[in-house]
Amino acid sequence: MSLPEWAPDGVDVTVPNAARVYDYGLGGYHNFAVDREFAEQLIAAWPGILQVAHTNRAFLGRAVRWLAGQGIRQFLDIGSGIPTRGNVHEVVQAIDPAATVVYVDVDDVAVSHGRAILAGNRNATAIGGDLRRVEGILADERVRALIDFDQPVAVLLVAVLHFITDEDDPARLVRTLSAACAPGSFVALSHFTAVDDLGSEHEQVTKLYDRTPTSVRTRDAGQVAAMLDGLELVEPGIVPVTSWHPDPAEPAEHEQRSVLGAVARRP
Repeated sequence: MSLPEWAPDGVDVTVPNAARVYDYGLGGYHNFAVDREFAEQLIAAWPGILQVAHTNRAFLGRAVRWLAGQGIRQFLDIGSGIPTRGNVHEVVQAIDPAATVVYVDVDDVAVSHGRAILAGNRNATAIGGDLRRVEGILADERVRALIDFDQPVAVLLVAVLHFITDEDDPARLVRTLSAACAPGSFVALSHFTAVDDLGSEHEQVTKLYDRTPTSVRTRDAGQVAAMLDGLELVEPGIVPVTSWHPDPAEPAEHEQRSVLGAVARRP
């Protein structure tokens, strides 16, 4: 099988990948047949999952704009996925061209495409990294070149922590990240959660993901709060992503109860 020009050498096209499946759900084209087939299985199991992808992406945009409004000019986006329209650097650099952004993802396609679209942008880059080995991300010289951890930073963990097992201790990973950042920094996250009347749909989705390298688990608001222990939640707290600072200028989104969103500040 010949790979498209945008695909890095050695990429495995036989196993679906979460970043590429998400890209397909958002209408992107950096995905392979195995990802599209898997995405269609997800949609068949739960037709509402496409809304999940779009509302999660909209939450990311609102959170980034809010953070920029608080004066944040450094963004570390871990589990960034494959860049699509409304990328973090596009949002913040429209406000301040000197703002810096580092995208981090475990998927080679996400990193390769990220670097391609950032060619010539001295204030943004994409690197390979695994959230489960967070110390390596924090020590990476490319991160250190763009992020000054003695100044406030926004760490973005959007739709990534539900791929982290309890054994890998997601709360510890968030603590390690926040501890590395200066006071006045923020952590923004979204996380898949269980909804009683969607139990069977959620169960089918998690069973499908169990067949991939990145299984999914739901966590409730209390478990998400535990990840942000020691940080100060920004109002309105841990809520469905559609309820987090909705944009009055945009059409009202149908409530998305399956994904929780939150932003918290390091005091």
